[in-house]
Amino acid sequence: MREQIKIKIIKKIKSEEVISLYKEAGWWNDEDEKDPNRVKKIIKNSLIFIGAFYNKQLVGIGRAISDKVSDAYIQDVVVSKNFRKKGIGKKLVLYILNYLKIKKINWIALISTPDSSEFYKKIGFENMEGFIPMIFKGNLLKEENDN
Repeated sequence: MREQIKIKIIKKIKSEEVISLYKEAGWWNDEDEKDPNRVKKIIKNSLIFIGAFYNKQLVGIGRAISDKVSDAYIQDVVVSKNFRKKGIGKKLVLYILNYLKIKKINWIALISTPDSSEFYKKIGFENMEGFIPMIFKGNLLKEENDN
């Protein structure tokens, strides 16, 4: 199986293939469905968006977003349930890391789910001591100068 997996940079792909993996990971919802070009935008606006292909079937994805100078975040690494525990996720992450290093981007981070943290630690990631990941869930506040 390992020999048949190919990692490729994706510039264009059928949205349904990517959406299927996002749904499997629980990262796609009804709100996402409202924008038919959402996947195209995600791919276009990522520094790198890659896929793992078994024959011609997309079985995994990963991407990085970056300022293209110093910092990057790895995001959306997911492998189809039927293809997990075969080294595909590791191949995806290593491909992205190598790409970022070639681009001379040295500060590389990600946010992991608790059940995936050991996977990332084996690759070389560490907990960021003194930092807490946060997400904005509040309402946008009107600035005092706005009318």
